[in-house]
Amino acid sequence: MVSDADDVHQSLHILVATSQGERPMQESFGASLDGAMFEEMNQALINRVTSLIYDAILAHEPRVDLRAVDVTAADAAGLLQIRIDYGIRGTNARYNMVFPFYLNEAVAPGL
Repeated sequence: MVSDADDVHQSLHILVATSQGERPMQESFGASLDGAMFEEMNQALINRVTSLIYDAILAHEPRVDLRAVDVTAADAAGLLQIRIDYGIRGTNARYNMVFPFYLNEAVAPGL
């Protein structure tokens, strides 16, 4: 059994990794980052990925007070580091998660 904080963390990970239309009964669920795969890494792409994640969390995770979504180009080619800073409503605790997003690969190497 997972704690409330772990449950929210897992839910955010699932939300970011899911494409819209992937869940038949919840077609709007997901961040749809797959549309960014194989695109040239530039500031416009970073802004779009940031917006997709921000909008998905606000729409589908009511337990979270979203503080920041920060997307940066990593040193490795084709890798975006997604950092999500959030709090859980009803608590005073702050959390963050880092989610690697590979633009050129469907799955992260070694995962």
